[in-house]
Amino acid sequence: MSTIYKTEQEDFWAGDFGTEYIDRNKSDQYLASNIHFFSKALKQTFHLDAIIEFGANIGMNLKAIRALYPTVKLSGIEINEDAAGILETLIGKDSVHNCSIFDFEAKQQHSLSLIKGVLIHINPDMLDLVYQKLYESSSRYILVAEYYNPTPVTINYRGHSDRLFKRDFAGEIMQKYPDLQLIDYGFAYKHDPSFPQDDITWFLMEKDKKLLHA
Repeated sequence: MSTIYKTEQEDFWAGDFGTEYIDRNKSDQYLASNIHFFSKALKQTFHLDAIIEFGANIGMNLKAIRALYPTVKLSGIEINEDAAGILETLIGKDSVHNCSIFDFEAKQQHSLSLIKGVLIHINPDMLDLVYQKLYESSSRYILVAEYYNPTPVTINYRGHSDRLFKRDFAGEIMQKYPDLQLIDYGFAYKHDPSFPQDDITWFLMEKDKKLLHA
């Protein structure tokens, strides 16, 4: 493992596997599915003016969001240097943080902090820190879209062990931050005939409005 990272999982995604991932997830069908996904997952939000994505890769999620919200300010955190370089062409170099999520420091808040298909690859010992950064980066909404399981389980991922973890991520975040309220949730099915995703369960949470204006 590289000495610049705290976990094997970071090293995994920063390296060749993370670069190879780019080509598997940039099709027009994937973009169309993402546009459909976010049109449902974000329908209960209001006045989105800035969104930050944790683990943005080359920006396929942010590209879909831009199609729905053309004027929103987009930012992304991405550990893989090759993916971050492509992401810069989409949202601008100043909006890309090429670093580990663990090392990211939120200097401003966004209407929405987003993570999709990334928490499942985080070392479970580091989840609490990621929850904190998601929370601190948001002024109002948090969207978590991951594989769900009521209890933590570890699953082999493309022949690699300790690289995919399923659990109730959103439930843990809301337990950690009781001011968060669940305002919407849903499921995207990998066999959807028109807009397949990858069996993702999503949860949209909002900070308590009374506390926001206290």
